[in-house]
Amino acid sequence: MVSSDIIRGNIDTIILKLLQEKDMYGYEIVNEIKIRTNNLFDIKEATLYSVVQRLEKRDLITSYMGEKSHGRTRRYYKITAFGKAYYLELVREYKVLKEIMFNILGGDIS
Repeated sequence: MVSSDIIRGNIDTIILKLLQEKDMYGYEIVNEIKIRTNNLFDIKEATLYSVVQRLEKRDLITSYMGEKSHGRTRRYYKITAFGKAYYLELVREYKVLKEIMFNILGGDIS
C-alpha cells in the first residue's frame, strides 16, 4: 500500500491525466483510479470533489451537466487548455523527482 501523503502530492497529475483522455464524472474518476492502481489507491469521493473544486477554481478544469442517468444528472469534468499545459509541467516535475530518487536510492530500487 502507498501512503496517501505520497499520492496526495500527485493527485492533480492523476486527475488531469484521466481528463486528458476523456471527460469524466466523479464516480468514474474514482473507479478509474482504482482500476489503474490495481486497488492500491482508493481516493474517497469527498477528497475527489474537494480536489476537482480546487482545480476548477484554478481554471485547470471545467464542469458541465451531462445526460440524466438512473434519475440523476451527472456533472462531468473537462480539462482546459491551461490544465493541459499545467499537466505537462507536472509531468516534467515528476520526471525530475524520479531521477533524483533514483540517484539517491540507486540499487535499493528493484
